[in-house]
Amino acid sequence: MAVPFNSPTPFNKPPDPPMQGPPPPRSPAPPPRLHFPSRSHQMRSATRHDADASVGTLPQLNTMRPIFFCSTLVLLFVARPRSCQGGNILVVPIEGSHWINMKILLQALHARGHNITIVRSSKSWYISENSTYYKTVTVPVERSLDQRFITRIVSEIIQFERGALPLTSFLHITFGMTSTTIDAHSAIGEFIAATLDDQELMRTLKENKYDLQIMLDADIWLMRVDFVFEYPRPTMPNVVYMGGFQCKPAEPLPEHLEEFVQSSGEHGVIIMSLGTFGTDQQQLGNNTLLVDWMPQNDLFGHPKTKLFVAHGGTNGVQEAMYHGVPVVGLPVFFDQYDNLLRLKERGGAEILTLRTVDKDDNFLAAVKRVLNDPSYRMNMQRLSRLHRDAPMKPMDSALFWIEFVMRHKGAAHLRTESYRLPWYSYHSVDVMLFLAGITLLIVMTFAALARCLCSRCVTWKRILLDDSTCDGSD
Repeated sequence: MAVPFNSPTPFNKPPDPPMQGPPPPRSPAPPPRLHFPSRSHQMRSATRHDADASVGTLPQLNTMRPIFFCSTLVLLFVARPRSCQGGNILVVPIEGSHWINMKILLQALHARGHNITIVRSSKSWYISENSTYYKTVTVPVERSLDQRFITRIVSEIIQFERGALPLTSFLHITFGMTSTTIDAHSAIGEFIAATLDDQELMRTLKENKYDLQIMLDADIWLMRVDFVFEYPRPTMPNVVYMGGFQCKPAEPLPEHLEEFVQSSGEHGVIIMSLGTFGTDQQQLGNNTLLVDWMPQNDLFGHPKTKLFVAHGGTNGVQEAMYHGVPVVGLPVFFDQYDNLLRLKERGGAEILTLRTVDKDDNFLAAVKRVLNDPSYRMNMQRLSRLHRDAPMKPMDSALFWIEFVMRHKGAAHLRTESYRLPWYSYHSVDVMLFLAGITLLIVMTFAALARCLCSRCVTWKRILLDDSTCDGSD
């Protein structure tokens, strides 16, 4: 049976799960509590979750150290009052699916006794002002990376992918999307400028020991990949790999989904998640269920789930790998093709293009190939075993290193000093200029030597010519 679902992407937000009372106590010792001073700038109790994310950070004057949670632009600050062990954490997240995963990390930090404050725009798409585990600071802006903006970008890319020749499609994506990228950066820049220009907000944050001087000396970088999924790379001691931190064992499905999945019998189900760009319900068969939102992680862990048809977002790819479910991918843009290619290279996925997916039964052939060839599932289950076989869960590792920075007032001993280098030394411009100078000196020396030898040869030739002329005259 086929089960195309629309997943919680930047276009379909999941419903907010209710909070289950106050956070549980930390074991074996209770979490350190921290008094969070009152704030005067639009700070309220808040609720809404999401995250995917990257976190950048800002360092402090004397009580805060930065932590970067990498993937995109999100700033995370940790303020350490001297009188207690807990921390005040300030997060400046980006919109869309990045926030879907960020909320998972923030909930875990809140459960360990830390106070969370979110800086959000007044036109925030995903981040609500009301929550039981974080407070908000709302910055008034005229525009933001909203649903209409993102939907327009995706629609344009799909149209060109479906109708253009490969070369023209490549040229469009490479050059034609430049203005769109500039608009996106401008919107983010306006939000940052509005934040920094708000004197009342700056005063409030400074009173709470947040230093807004942006610097590059982050103590810890949290990278949302691991080397089961990623290729080997050089790394630094302050880089913590936490790929799959949002994944967890499956929980029981809601009754209506469990009933539908069980009705598939021995054939099992296929999960299809492409956001709002799905199929019209009128074109679906009676063996297909279309829903606005699904518990994707729980469906992946169900024994009757045989295949995942996905657009290649990091969330879905990591959850499929965690549960050992093979993938048929339809990438649209950004990192999606790159994510799917990593699974394909490891024998766990097949990739189709939007331009050819409905031609010559390509989609049906790919689905049958992955379903009927057991190697795809075996390879994904092997990746799942490798990913899970670790001394510490990715989430526990992230929490440990965040609190490590708090306890030790930074982690300078793990940090490279390259950020202190001037730009010309960082990019080895001085070395290149030195080598170029040496090379030029050698070339000029040889050129001068050659010129000298040529000059002497001409002089000797003239002398010999004069001697022969004199002999002839005699």
